[in-house]
Amino acid sequence: MGVAASIATGNKSAARWRSWSFASMATLLAHFGSLSFFLGPLLAAYAPRRLLLTYFNLFLRRRARRLLNVVDPYITVDIPDCPAAARYYRRYNPVDTRDTPYDEVKAYLSATCASEARELRAEGAAEGDGLVISMRDGQDVADEFEGVTMWWSSVTEQQGQWKTERRCLRLTFHMRHRRLVVDEYLPHVRRGGGELLFSSRRRRLYTNNKMSDYSFDDERAWSYVDFDHPTTFDTLAMEPAKKKEIMDDLDAFRKSRDFYRRTGKPWKRGYLLYGPPGTGKSTMVAAMANYLDYDIYDVELTMVTNNNNLRKLLIETTSKSIILIEDIDCSLDLTGDRAARRPSYSDDQRSSQVTLSGLLNFIDGLWSACGGERIVVFTTNHVDKLDPALIRRGRMDMHIEMSYCGFEAFRTLAKNYLDIDAHPLFSAVGEVLRNVNLTPADVAECLMTARRSGSGDTSCLEICIGELKKRAEERAKEEAEAKAREEAEAKAMAEAEEKEKEKALAEAKAMVEAAAAATAAAEPSAAKDST
Repeated sequence: MGVAASIATGNKSAARWRSWSFASMATLLAHFGSLSFFLGPLLAAYAPRRLLLTYFNLFLRRRARRLLNVVDPYITVDIPDCPAAARYYRRYNPVDTRDTPYDEVKAYLSATCASEARELRAEGAAEGDGLVISMRDGQDVADEFEGVTMWWSSVTEQQGQWKTERRCLRLTFHMRHRRLVVDEYLPHVRRGGGELLFSSRRRRLYTNNKMSDYSFDDERAWSYVDFDHPTTFDTLAMEPAKKKEIMDDLDAFRKSRDFYRRTGKPWKRGYLLYGPPGTGKSTMVAAMANYLDYDIYDVELTMVTNNNNLRKLLIETTSKSIILIEDIDCSLDLTGDRAARRPSYSDDQRSSQVTLSGLLNFIDGLWSACGGERIVVFTTNHVDKLDPALIRRGRMDMHIEMSYCGFEAFRTLAKNYLDIDAHPLFSAVGEVLRNVNLTPADVAECLMTARRSGSGDTSCLEICIGELKKRAEERAKEEAEAKAREEAEAKAMAEAEEKEKEKALAEAKAMVEAAAAATAAAEPSAAKDST
């Protein structure tokens, strides 16, 4: 009983203490409030504003921020829209790199907005024919990343003395996830949005313009048209094993960004396409561009005046692109015997002064690392004429021979032109192709003739076989004539050399005889003088 009474007494004392302390605090606050009621206007009227701000910054700001973190632990990040004047004028950047962080975030959130937001805004995509779905002001959507929920909202703010409106996308997240958002989430959003913008854009085919040595305008370095070539690896006339090898190599290159960075190499790869005319070298480039979804920069070296302008062209190319130089053996003097070639007056007067050294630096020099994910492609009909330094491994990493049409390539062409997968007459076609070298362009023309003239699969293939045999006879005749022409030229050259030798011997013999006659005439006069 005594213990219970003492506990009850203690509880009553604690309750009276708490009530007294709360009453005292309320009284203190009331006095402070009344005091501030009287002193506040006086301080506001007579105390300097700078003094109050200094006092707040020195003594109260940190405590106020801590209190604010307890009351509102959420952080916001604004991604503002870039003004139009700043979007389209970039003096030292490529012309078509106009995607801002705002565009990337908007593209990233487009699918989420379309499924969650109630009030939407649809805008035409800057590239392509699609629409970009975004949320209207006041709407918000949630996005989850590594188990953490982020909130995005659309906000319009007024800036400057003219109160111009500027839209922004606002990210809100808990303060405990600051490092996750800054280090991982925001880069993830930009990468995802950039990939979406890249996949939806119109791809382009560029060609270089003539440039002056004294002035250079970034906007005019390249001209372009929309690239809409229909060729794919499925329609490419080539052996399936070789096509798979090329596709696997392209896939490995596209996914090897970390590998190239780890090994200290620029993220680029070179391909040399060589073979007779009509074997599909240009078609292969189009298939590569469609497979990778890359732009193509077709470089005409004869339009480039010097190495400096060639370097400027490289700077103006973008990532995720193919830099193409077709028929490189015909563009400049890049043959293997350049050291033995004598300079002439025409060399000094030619329009292009691009050298082999400048082209090598263009391919894998220091400037080739400005940007990443580039493919360099050379095509040539005469690979043996090119300088070995130009096509060595490391510059042209993969050498692809575009050969004559084989049976598997014919099957692809037959599917493309006649929509025939298999037929008993295919064996006859294979026999013809084994006996004569015909390019895929020749076979495609025969299939086009058969398609126009035939009425069924068998009829078309019979007409195609007849055309192939006719082409084979023409090719054999052309080869025989070319061989005869070469033999005649070789014979004429040998005869000319023999005549030159005979002429040189005759001249030498005449010179010897003249010297002997002069010696014989000099001997009597010398004897007479001695007597």
